[in-house]
Parts: sequence; structure tokens; C-alpha cells
Amino acid sequence: MVSSELAKNRPTMRDVAAAAGVSTALVSLVFRDSPNVSQHRRTRVLDAADALGFRPNALARGLASRFSRTIGVLINDLHNPWFAEMYDGAEQAATAAGYQILLTTGNQRTSGEMRAINTMMEQRVDAIVLAGPRVSGSSIKAVCDEVPVVTVGRAFVGINADSVMANETVGAALAVDHLASLGHRTIVHIDGGQGAGAAPRRAGYVRAMKRIGLPADVIGGDFSEAAGIAGVENLMRRKQLPDAIFAANDLVAFGVMGALATRGRSVPGDVSLVGYDNTATAHFTPIGLTSVDQPREAMGELAIALLLERLTGQRLMKRNETLVPTLVVRTTSAPR
Repeated sequence: MVSSELAKNRPTMRDVAAAAGVSTALVSLVFRDSPNVSQHRRTRVLDAADALGFRPNALARGLASRFSRTIGVLINDLHNPWFAEMYDGAEQAATAAGYQILLTTGNQRTSGEMRAINTMMEQRVDAIVLAGPRVSGSSIKAVCDEVPVVTVGRAFVGINADSVMANETVGAALAVDHLASLGHRTIVHIDGGQGAGAAPRRAGYVRAMKRIGLPADVIGGDFSEAAGIAGVENLMRRKQLPDAIFAANDLVAFGVMGALATRGRSVPGDVSLVGYDNTATAHFTPIGLTSVDQPREAMGELAIALLLERLTGQRLMKRNETLVPTLVVRTTSAPR
């Protein structure tokens, strides 16, 4: 009983971080003797630790190997099947290489992502995958200097993190060109807001519409079914529905389909529809969603491969990989 009370009251890295006015990740770096911490900040952390009576876990520090053979994976949204399918590829590749995965999520919030990253650092992961991150590069620079980091779906400038991307501009053009080839002249894009990959998809849509001489029409949204529903509500207030909708991802497209159905409109009878990601649910009957395919599992596998290159010392320099998407045509898009 006494030992449990002592454990309960024992200061943690979070307590030290709060007392020193720094992040938990920085506290972890100090107690790892990382050279990437200024003397001023190191002193602040050590002084706070002394004042609190904090001592790092002696067992963890005394491990014979400095590697845990664990890779941390942070996914942006547990409810988006794209992340689950990307994770499948990462998990299979990590297991084949003898690593286990520590999975966490930021729940689509930058603060949640930073807490999750700090937790992974506390757990002494060997490397980190950030899938669709919202955090800024400056927020994770110290982490990238300490362990290998690869981002999936977003690339950072100015930090030493590898990236795996799909060519979003090409993907958006595939959607626009397909709809235009079916005779559609008014093609609306419901975008992904601030989500990873949303900006280049939006830019690709605008560029493709300009190339074929059609006016671009973007409705703000995010990567959710609710955004698709809200987008349809917006369109219903207009005099006439567009010929077609290009949705920022499959979740937005599902929201569009449901919202149109409740208003007595059909896809593709009244409006053709193209999604993005080609998640597993896109091919289900009766959905049959035409969608731009991102090779989700391949992206997860490649992320692990890049980390393994770093961990085994094969490469020190940053590497950015871009995969080419394809279009899978199903029943939600039809001639005008």
C-alpha cells in the first residue's frame, strides 16, 4: 500500500516539463543526453527535476540496448478508413522487420498530436510515423533531430523528416478530366479544409478546371461526412445543382450521397460524384463510388522502409517519396 502511494505521488516527466516551461519531448531529450538541447534549456530542466525530486527510470536507462525495437505511429483520425488501411501496410512491414508498433492518435487536434508525440518519446520508440499530421514543423524539430521521423500525406520543409506522399495534383486532375469527359460542365469541389493533402487537391482541381476552360467552384469543408452534408445544403440553396461534385475524400463523398438521397436526388442520375482515397468501403454495393486511388498500404510500407534505412545507418540525408494515384471508375459517375 505504501509503495503504491509513493508511485502515485512520484513526479513524472510531464511534471518536470510543466515546472520548467518546456515540452515533455524536450525533457526526454535532456535525460537522453541529446546534443540537440541548448545549455540554457538543459539547465532549466535539470533544475526543475532536482526541485521536484524527479529521477528517470533507472531500469530503462540501464537497458543493454538503446533500441526498443518499437516504432510509434500517430494517425490523424481513427474514424477515417484511409488511416486504418495505411496502418495495415506499416504494421505488416514493421512486423516483417522484427519491430512492434505503438499506435496513437491526435484526434485531429494539434495539441492532441503533441501529447501523443511526447508519449511516444517517453516510451523510447526508435522511430516515428506521422500520418496526416496537423502539427507544425517547428513543433517537432527537436524530435526529428533525436529519432527518425517520416510523415505520410504531408511533407515538412526545414526539418530532417522523410515523407511519403501521393501526387495530389495529379489525383485531382484525374477526377476533373474524368467528369469533363462525361460531358459535365459545372463541377464543384468540396474541399478538405486544413487537412493534410487538402491544399494540393484543391490547387490541382482549380488548375485542371482552368486548363479545360471551366470555372472553378470550391466549397469549404473538411475530411468528414458532415462536410459533405453541409456542402449539399450549400448547393441546395442555389437555383440549380451542379452536374458533378468532386469530393475531397471518400468520407465527404458518402456525406454527399446521403444528403442528396434525403432530398430526393440521386447519384449519378442528378449529380455525378467522385471521391478521393478509394478506401475499402468505396467498392461496396450499393455505393460503387468512383474514387481516386491512393496506394494506402504501399504508403505505409514505404514509410517503414524509409525509417529502417535511417535506423540501420544506410542513409542520413532526408528523402521525399511521391507515389502516383490512379482513378477507379464505378457507378457514381455517368454521362450527363
